[in-house]
Amino acid sequence: MRIILQRVKEASVEIDNQIAGSINQGFLIYLGVEGEDQQKDIDWLVKKVSNLRIFSDEDEKMNLNIKDVEGEILIVSQFTLYASTKKGNRPSFTKAAKPDLAKELYQSFIDSMNEDYHGNIQTGRFGSNMQVSSINDGPLTFILDSKEKD
Repeated sequence: MRIILQRVKEASVEIDNQIAGSINQGFLIYLGVEGEDQQKDIDWLVKKVSNLRIFSDEDEKMNLNIKDVEGEILIVSQFTLYASTKKGNRPSFTKAAKPDLAKELYQSFIDSMNEDYHGNIQTGRFGSNMQVSSINDGPLTFILDSKEKD
């Protein structure tokens, strides 16, 4: 499982010209699911996201996590995080999980985040064409991959 995590001042996702989710200060998370992902991948990422200290304290040091600042989270499914562009000019998505498994694990990630973090968590809609807007704060952008945790 792979995520792109951005610290944002605000973010929103629009589907069919309607806002599906909107947040203020917090994390915009793009979530990609690989065919071999399991609950242990979700558990590791949820813990990492919840404890990642990338918000500034009173001394302007990145010492605070999402819980400390009572930030908000917007989670958007993003199968293209497992695109391979090694051959040719058309990306291959063979490493991405099949839609049924990806949707199940995407929802499990959202449920696990809600269990761990009781702040405002918004989402896009799995499999939909979405327009995402954000103001990246920093900018700070991180790639977290559950297969690279060791």
